[in-house]
Amino acid sequence: MKAVSVIIPAHNAAATIAGTLASLRSEAAVIGEVLLVDDASSDGTAAVAEDAAARLALPLRVIASSCRDAGGARNLALAQTDCPWIYMIDADDLHLEGGLRSLLSRSEAQPRAEMVVGAFRRRTKGEHHQFKLPYGYTATGIANASAYLEGQVRSIAVGSALVSRRAVGETRFPTALAYDEDTLFWARLMCRAPLAVITQPVMTYFVSAERSDDRFTIKPAQRFLAWRHALRQLTDCGIAKSTLKTREGLVALKIARVHYARGDFATAARFLAVAKAAPKVPSDIWRCMRYQFKLAVRRRFSISHVLLQSA
Repeated sequence: MKAVSVIIPAHNAAATIAGTLASLRSEAAVIGEVLLVDDASSDGTAAVAEDAAARLALPLRVIASSCRDAGGARNLALAQTDCPWIYMIDADDLHLEGGLRSLLSRSEAQPRAEMVVGAFRRRTKGEHHQFKLPYGYTATGIANASAYLEGQVRSIAVGSALVSRRAVGETRFPTALAYDEDTLFWARLMCRAPLAVITQPVMTYFVSAERSDDRFTIKPAQRFLAWRHALRQLTDCGIAKSTLKTREGLVALKIARVHYARGDFATAARFLAVAKAAPKVPSDIWRCMRYQFKLAVRRRFSISHVLLQSA
Protein backbone atom coordinates (compact mmCIF):
# COMPACT_ATOMS: atom_id res chain seq x y z
CA MET A 1 0.00 0.00 0.00
CA LYS A 2 1.38 3.42 -0.99
CA ALA A 3 0.78 4.93 2.41
CA VAL A 4 3.38 7.68 2.76
CA SER A 5 3.90 11.17 1.34
CA VAL A 6 7.58 12.13 1.67
CA ILE A 7 8.37 15.85 1.95
CA ILE A 8 11.87 17.19 1.24
CA PRO A 9 12.60 20.94 1.41
CA ALA A 10 15.71 21.79 -0.62
CA HIS A 11 17.76 24.91 -1.21
CA ASN A 12 20.92 24.48 -3.30
CA ALA A 13 21.08 20.78 -2.44
CA ALA A 14 22.38 19.45 -5.78
CA ALA A 15 25.37 17.87 -4.04
CA THR A 16 23.29 15.84 -1.56
CA ILE A 17 19.75 15.34 -2.89
CA ALA A 18 20.56 12.26 -4.99
CA GLY A 19 21.93 10.55 -1.90
CA THR A 20 18.84 11.42 0.12
CA LEU A 21 16.57 10.04 -2.60
CA ALA A 22 18.70 6.90 -2.96
CA SER A 23 18.32 6.27 0.77
CA LEU A 24 14.54 6.15 0.26
CA ARG A 25 14.67 3.61 -2.57
CA SER A 26 14.24 0.61 -0.26
CA GLU A 27 10.90 2.07 0.93
CA ALA A 28 9.39 2.42 -2.56
CA ALA A 29 6.66 -0.11 -1.75
CA VAL A 30 5.11 2.22 0.85
CA ILE A 31 5.91 5.63 -0.70
CA GLY A 32 3.03 7.10 -2.68
CA GLU A 33 4.72 10.39 -3.55
CA VAL A 34 7.89 12.36 -2.94
CA LEU A 35 7.28 16.12 -2.82
CA LEU A 36 10.53 18.01 -3.33
CA VAL A 37 10.15 21.71 -2.59
CA ASP A 38 12.87 23.42 -4.61
CA ASP A 39 13.25 26.59 -2.60
CA ALA A 40 14.95 29.20 -4.80
CA SER A 41 17.88 26.92 -5.70
CA SER A 42 20.46 28.19 -8.16
CA ASP A 43 22.51 25.01 -8.56
CA GLY A 44 20.13 22.78 -10.51
CA THR A 45 18.77 20.93 -7.48
CA ALA A 46 15.47 20.09 -9.21
CA ALA A 47 17.16 18.65 -12.32
CA VAL A 48 19.49 16.48 -10.23
CA ALA A 49 16.53 15.26 -8.18
CA GLU A 50 14.42 14.45 -11.24
CA ASP A 51 17.26 12.49 -12.80
CA ALA A 52 17.88 10.54 -9.59
CA ALA A 53 14.18 9.83 -9.03
CA ALA A 54 13.82 8.51 -12.59
CA ARG A 55 16.71 6.11 -12.06
CA LEU A 56 15.37 5.04 -8.66
CA ALA A 57 11.74 4.73 -9.82
CA LEU A 58 10.55 7.09 -7.11
CA PRO A 59 7.32 9.09 -7.70
CA LEU A 60 8.87 12.56 -7.48
CA ARG A 61 6.98 15.81 -7.88
CA VAL A 62 8.87 19.12 -7.74
CA ILE A 63 7.18 22.13 -6.16
CA ALA A 64 8.81 25.46 -6.96
CA SER A 65 9.19 27.86 -4.04
CA SER A 66 10.85 31.17 -3.32
CA CYS A 67 10.23 31.51 0.41
CA ARG A 68 13.86 30.73 1.39
CA ASP A 69 12.62 29.16 4.60
CA ALA A 70 12.58 25.45 5.51
CA GLY A 71 9.36 25.76 7.49
CA GLY A 72 7.62 27.63 4.70
CA ALA A 73 8.82 25.08 2.14
CA ARG A 74 7.44 22.22 4.22
CA ASN A 75 4.15 24.08 4.58
CA LEU A 76 3.74 24.28 0.80
CA ALA A 77 4.10 20.51 0.55
CA LEU A 78 1.90 19.78 3.57
CA ALA A 79 -0.97 21.51 1.78
CA GLN A 80 -0.56 19.19 -1.24
CA THR A 81 -0.06 15.72 0.29
CA ASP A 82 -2.36 12.90 -0.79
CA CYS A 83 -1.31 9.91 1.34
CA PRO A 84 -2.58 9.09 4.85
CA TRP A 85 0.89 9.36 6.42
CA ILE A 86 3.53 12.09 6.12
CA TYR A 87 7.28 11.69 6.45
CA MET A 88 9.64 14.67 6.28
CA ILE A 89 13.39 14.55 5.76
CA ASP A 90 15.92 17.24 4.87
CA ALA A 91 17.84 17.21 1.60
CA ASP A 92 21.20 16.53 3.23
CA ASP A 93 20.12 13.68 5.55
CA LEU A 94 19.79 9.96 4.92
CA HIS A 95 16.94 7.57 5.59
CA LEU A 96 17.93 4.15 6.95
CA GLU A 97 16.61 1.03 5.26
CA GLY A 98 13.43 -0.33 6.81
CA GLY A 99 12.79 2.79 8.88
CA LEU A 100 9.53 3.81 7.23
CA ARG A 101 8.18 0.28 7.31
CA SER A 102 9.01 0.00 11.00
CA LEU A 103 7.26 3.27 11.75
CA LEU A 104 4.20 2.11 9.82
CA SER A 105 4.24 -1.25 11.59
CA ARG A 106 4.12 0.46 14.97
CA SER A 107 1.19 2.58 13.81
CA GLU A 108 -0.63 -0.63 12.90
CA ALA A 109 0.21 -2.22 16.25
CA GLN A 110 -1.00 0.92 18.08
CA PRO A 111 -3.91 2.07 15.90
CA ARG A 112 -4.65 5.07 18.14
CA ALA A 113 -1.18 6.51 17.49
CA GLU A 114 -1.14 9.32 14.93
CA MET A 115 2.52 10.13 15.40
CA VAL A 116 5.35 7.56 15.57
CA VAL A 117 8.87 8.61 16.56
CA GLY A 118 12.00 6.55 15.95
CA ALA A 119 15.63 6.76 17.01
CA PHE A 120 18.22 8.47 14.83
CA ARG A 121 21.94 8.69 14.31
CA ARG A 122 23.57 12.10 14.64
CA ARG A 123 26.72 12.59 12.59
CA THR A 124 29.07 15.55 12.76
CA LYS A 125 31.66 16.74 10.25
CA GLY A 126 34.33 14.65 11.95
CA GLU A 127 32.32 11.48 11.24
CA HIS A 128 31.45 11.13 14.91
CA HIS A 129 28.22 9.17 15.34
CA GLN A 130 25.82 9.54 18.25
CA PHE A 131 22.85 7.22 18.64
CA LYS A 132 19.80 9.14 19.87
CA LEU A 133 17.09 6.97 21.38
CA PRO A 134 13.61 8.43 21.95
CA TYR A 135 12.75 8.46 25.64
CA GLY A 136 10.16 9.91 28.00
CA TYR A 137 7.23 9.79 25.57
CA THR A 138 4.74 8.24 27.95
CA ALA A 139 2.07 10.93 28.16
CA THR A 140 -0.28 12.17 25.50
CA GLY A 141 -1.78 15.53 24.72
CA ILE A 142 -0.66 18.70 26.46
CA ALA A 143 1.41 16.83 29.06
CA ASN A 144 3.54 15.27 26.33
CA ALA A 145 3.95 18.58 24.50
CA SER A 146 4.92 20.31 27.74
CA ALA A 147 7.57 17.69 28.53
CA TYR A 148 8.96 18.17 25.02
CA LEU A 149 9.22 21.94 25.36
CA GLU A 150 10.82 21.65 28.79
CA GLY A 151 13.52 19.32 27.49
CA GLN A 152 12.41 16.34 29.54
CA VAL A 153 12.17 14.05 26.50
CA ARG A 154 14.41 13.46 23.49
CA SER A 155 14.08 16.07 20.76
CA ILE A 156 12.62 14.84 17.48
CA ALA A 157 14.86 15.11 14.44
CA VAL A 158 13.06 15.94 11.22
CA GLY A 159 13.32 12.60 9.47
CA SER A 160 12.76 10.46 12.55
CA ALA A 161 8.97 10.86 12.77
CA LEU A 162 5.92 9.68 10.86
CA VAL A 163 2.68 11.65 11.32
CA SER A 164 -0.83 11.10 10.06
CA ARG A 165 -2.24 13.61 7.59
CA ARG A 166 -5.45 13.66 9.61
CA ALA A 167 -3.58 14.73 12.77
CA VAL A 168 -1.59 17.39 10.91
CA GLY A 169 -4.75 18.94 9.48
CA GLU A 170 -4.11 22.67 9.24
CA THR A 171 -1.09 22.64 11.56
CA ARG A 172 1.88 24.33 9.91
CA PHE A 173 5.46 25.25 10.72
CA PRO A 174 6.01 28.82 11.92
CA THR A 175 7.94 30.73 9.28
CA ALA A 176 10.73 33.32 9.18
CA LEU A 177 12.38 31.92 12.31
CA ALA A 178 16.12 31.31 12.52
CA TYR A 179 15.76 28.26 14.77
CA ASP A 180 13.44 25.93 16.68
CA GLU A 181 10.55 26.10 14.19
CA ASP A 182 10.36 22.31 14.13
CA THR A 183 10.07 22.19 17.94
CA LEU A 184 7.05 24.49 17.84
CA PHE A 185 5.46 22.38 15.09
CA TRP A 186 5.97 19.10 16.96
CA ALA A 187 4.68 20.58 20.23
CA ARG A 188 1.50 21.85 18.58
CA LEU A 189 0.99 18.48 16.92
CA MET A 190 1.61 16.51 20.11
CA CYS A 191 -1.13 18.44 21.89
CA ARG A 192 -3.69 16.35 20.02
CA ALA A 193 -1.85 13.43 18.37
CA PRO A 194 -1.42 10.22 20.41
CA LEU A 195 2.21 9.17 20.10
CA ALA A 196 4.15 5.90 19.87
CA VAL A 197 7.90 5.25 19.67
CA ILE A 198 10.26 2.66 18.23
CA THR A 199 13.86 2.13 19.29
CA GLN A 200 15.10 1.39 15.77
CA PRO A 201 17.12 4.22 14.14
CA VAL A 202 15.32 5.42 11.04
CA MET A 203 17.62 8.15 9.73
CA THR A 204 21.06 9.74 9.91
CA TYR A 205 21.04 13.41 10.78
CA PHE A 206 24.06 15.39 9.58
CA VAL A 207 25.07 18.25 11.87
CA SER A 208 27.40 21.18 11.34
CA ALA A 209 27.99 22.60 14.80
CA GLU A 210 29.44 25.79 13.34
CA ARG A 211 26.47 26.38 11.03
CA SER A 212 24.07 25.56 13.86
CA ASP A 213 25.74 28.05 16.20
CA ASP A 214 25.85 30.74 13.49
CA ARG A 215 22.06 30.99 13.68
CA PHE A 216 22.39 32.44 17.18
CA THR A 217 25.01 35.08 16.38
CA ILE A 218 23.24 37.02 13.60
CA LYS A 219 20.89 39.67 15.03
CA PRO A 220 20.54 37.62 18.24
CA ALA A 221 18.06 39.88 20.05
CA GLN A 222 15.82 40.40 17.00
CA ARG A 223 15.76 36.70 16.15
CA PHE A 224 15.08 35.70 19.76
CA LEU A 225 12.13 38.09 20.03
CA ALA A 226 10.63 36.75 16.77
CA TRP A 227 11.02 33.18 18.01
CA ARG A 228 9.56 34.03 21.43
CA HIS A 229 6.50 35.60 19.79
CA ALA A 230 5.90 32.35 17.88
CA LEU A 231 6.49 30.28 21.01
CA ARG A 232 3.93 32.21 23.03
CA GLN A 233 1.26 31.48 20.45
CA LEU A 234 1.25 27.90 21.78
CA THR A 235 -0.96 29.11 24.63
CA ASP A 236 -3.87 28.60 22.22
CA CYS A 237 -3.18 24.84 22.55
CA GLY A 238 -3.60 25.04 26.32
CA ILE A 239 0.11 24.83 27.12
CA ALA A 240 0.91 26.63 30.38
CA LYS A 241 2.81 29.91 30.27
CA SER A 242 5.29 28.50 32.80
CA THR A 243 6.21 25.78 30.29
CA LEU A 244 6.80 28.39 27.59
CA LYS A 245 8.96 30.41 30.00
CA THR A 246 11.01 27.28 30.65
CA ARG A 247 11.56 26.88 26.91
CA GLU A 248 12.60 30.52 26.67
CA GLY A 249 15.21 29.89 29.33
CA LEU A 250 16.57 26.79 27.59
CA VAL A 251 16.99 28.61 24.28
CA ALA A 252 18.42 31.73 25.94
CA LEU A 253 20.99 29.58 27.76
CA LYS A 254 21.99 27.94 24.48
CA ILE A 255 22.46 31.37 22.87
CA ALA A 256 24.47 32.58 25.86
CA ARG A 257 26.79 29.58 25.62
CA VAL A 258 27.43 30.20 21.90
CA HIS A 259 28.27 33.87 22.45
CA TYR A 260 30.49 33.03 25.41
CA ALA A 261 32.40 30.49 23.32
CA ARG A 262 32.92 33.12 20.60
CA GLY A 263 34.10 35.79 23.02
CA ASP A 264 31.04 38.06 22.94
CA PHE A 265 30.67 38.25 26.72
CA ALA A 266 28.26 41.20 26.77
CA THR A 267 25.68 39.38 24.64
CA ALA A 268 26.28 36.17 26.60
CA ALA A 269 25.52 38.02 29.83
CA ARG A 270 22.27 39.47 28.46
CA PHE A 271 20.95 36.07 27.39
CA LEU A 272 22.17 34.45 30.59
CA ALA A 273 20.02 36.95 32.50
CA VAL A 274 16.98 35.77 30.49
CA ALA A 275 17.86 32.14 31.23
CA LYS A 276 18.29 32.83 34.96
CA ALA A 277 14.83 34.42 35.16
CA ALA A 278 13.09 31.37 33.65
CA PRO A 279 11.85 28.29 35.55
CA LYS A 280 14.55 25.61 35.37
CA VAL A 281 15.37 22.04 36.24
CA PRO A 282 18.36 21.56 38.62
CA SER A 283 20.79 20.77 35.79
CA ASP A 284 20.00 24.07 34.06
CA ILE A 285 20.31 25.98 37.33
CA TRP A 286 23.82 24.57 37.60
CA ARG A 287 24.63 25.51 34.00
CA CYS A 288 23.50 29.09 34.59
CA MET A 289 25.63 29.32 37.73
CA ARG A 290 28.64 27.90 35.91
CA TYR A 291 28.39 30.40 33.05
CA GLN A 292 27.74 33.26 35.46
CA PHE A 293 30.97 32.34 37.25
CA LYS A 294 32.86 32.06 33.96
CA LEU A 295 31.66 35.49 32.85
CA ALA A 296 32.64 37.03 36.19
CA VAL A 297 36.14 35.56 35.87
CA ARG A 298 36.44 36.80 32.29
CA ARG A 299 35.38 40.31 33.26
CA ARG A 300 37.84 40.42 36.13
CA PHE A 301 40.60 39.19 33.85
CA SER A 302 39.71 41.81 31.22
CA ILE A 303 39.76 44.63 33.80
CA SER A 304 43.11 43.44 35.16
CA HIS A 305 44.52 43.25 31.66
CA VAL A 306 43.42 46.83 30.88
CA LEU A 307 44.93 48.12 34.15
CA LEU A 308 48.24 46.41 33.44
CA GLN A 309 48.39 47.90 29.95
CA SER A 310 47.68 51.41 31.25
CA ALA A 311 50.16 51.18 34.14
